[in-house]
Amino acid sequence: MNLLNQNTLAELYRNACEVELQAFKPGNVSIYAEGHDMTVDDFRRSAEVSALPLCNVNYSLGEKIFYATKATRDAVGCNTNLGIILLCAPLIHAVQHYPNLKLREALAKVLKNTTIDDANWTFQAIALASPGGLGEVENQDVNQNATVTLQAAMYLSSSKDRIALQYVSDYKDIFDLGVFSYTCAFNRWGKQSWAAVAVYANLLSQFPDSHIERKFGSRYSARVATMMRELSDKLRIVNDPEQVKPLLYQMDAELKSHGLNPGTSADLTVATVLTAFLECSLCK
Repeated sequence: MNLLNQNTLAELYRNACEVELQAFKPGNVSIYAEGHDMTVDDFRRSAEVSALPLCNVNYSLGEKIFYATKATRDAVGCNTNLGIILLCAPLIHAVQHYPNLKLREALAKVLKNTTIDDANWTFQAIALASPGGLGEVENQDVNQNATVTLQAAMYLSSSKDRIALQYVSDYKDIFDLGVFSYTCAFNRWGKQSWAAVAVYANLLSQFPDSHIERKFGSRYSARVATMMRELSDKLRIVNDPEQVKPLLYQMDAELKSHGLNPGTSADLTVATVLTAFLECSLCK
């Protein structure tokens, strides 16, 4: 297996973040449409400054998450990429610490072997980023010291947070649906950004977005799923994905008019693209 060095991993991470920004994701920030008081430049800057701490081979998993989050906070002053960092850190850690295993197997080992220290670093990162709709919880609140491992802490949130669920399912959504969607779409069109649109649409058509549901409950979940099924169906039949742009602009306007940002699904899209990049690079 090809061993990826720190600089190569950082470049793959930045590239995955850029592909996601190049993808027209209705309701979310992209080069086609900004929104929610965030700009493309905010996300590009966040990817740039978080890459090296996220890929620092001397950091523990928790340290990667904290220092990447802190670098972002210092650079842009808002929470642009906490979900991206939470999802990408274990993937990068897996490649660095289990280079002789397949990525999915290595990731499972990383998640299984998380520590209380990892949880504490991650709690500090989440508190620093202050994601919307977080609130307080009785058990393992991020403003208190952790008493369980990071994976165990994620389990407590996994029923209501899709990112936390990845930590206890070994990234099932990403490997089974995300990467499959990306690969099929990329093989058809040869365009990374449009393959990322397919990932985003397929995820949202199957699963409610945690970011939306933290703010609005399930009020909009059925409508969003219906919209994304329509988009997925259109993408499956067109030879040129550019043909769906009018539909994308229409959906983007509708979602943003209600203040709906499928941010968790966007984060999962970045992690999916990074996973595809890592698997491709490791097989060379």
